[in-house]
Amino acid sequence: MSEFLLVHGTGHGAWCWRDVIPELARLGHHVRAIDLPCHGEDQTPIADASLGNYARAILDALEVPTIVVGHSMGGFPITQAACLQPDNIRHLVYLCAYVPAPKTCLVEMRKDWPEQPLANAFEVAADRQSFRFKPDLIQDRLYQDCPEVVEFSRDHLCDEPMAPSMTAISGWHKVPSSYIRCTKDRAIPPAYQAKMAKGCDARFDIDTGHSPFFADPAGLAALLDRISAGLT
Repeated sequence: MSEFLLVHGTGHGAWCWRDVIPELARLGHHVRAIDLPCHGEDQTPIADASLGNYARAILDALEVPTIVVGHSMGGFPITQAACLQPDNIRHLVYLCAYVPAPKTCLVEMRKDWPEQPLANAFEVAADRQSFRFKPDLIQDRLYQDCPEVVEFSRDHLCDEPMAPSMTAISGWHKVPSSYIRCTKDRAIPPAYQAKMAKGCDARFDIDTGHSPFFADPAGLAALLDRISAGLT
């Protein structure tokens, strides 16, 4: 049995893991999901958001050595958490996530690939402190293989603070990691995921789009269970 902490991506919250949590529990694991600051039920003002307080929220949720899973944008705060205080981070799992490059922020990483499926996918707030997915692109980019959750997700997606995406990782860590590539992803190109995954200790594929937690929660839980089983 392993401890898992699930960390969402841009505009999402703990709600996106609703179907994975019972699947992992059925396999014998203890699993939790959190809302990063400004997401889900967290009431932090957008102006106060930072990559640092994203990372601190993760660290505050860890009580014992834990496998920390980050989806998409979540790759940045889980990495920053490992740089700040790795003691209770047993393993990092990047789920179709950005693996931070040195001195490079998330906005720069999004642009660092020939394909740009997210180039016009966001609306920026008038005060330029946040952005959100364009409603007409949500299904195609995020949920093309799980259309039954589109309306549920529309009701829960929130504005994403700009500041964390403009901040590079500070520090360095030695926490081992795995990468799960989504082979049908329309948000982060699978070929780009493969490139980012090269720096991880183990690599896996799941045959879904960008939201495997909805498209194949049992398959995702099985992969996480397999990663857990391979840890010493």
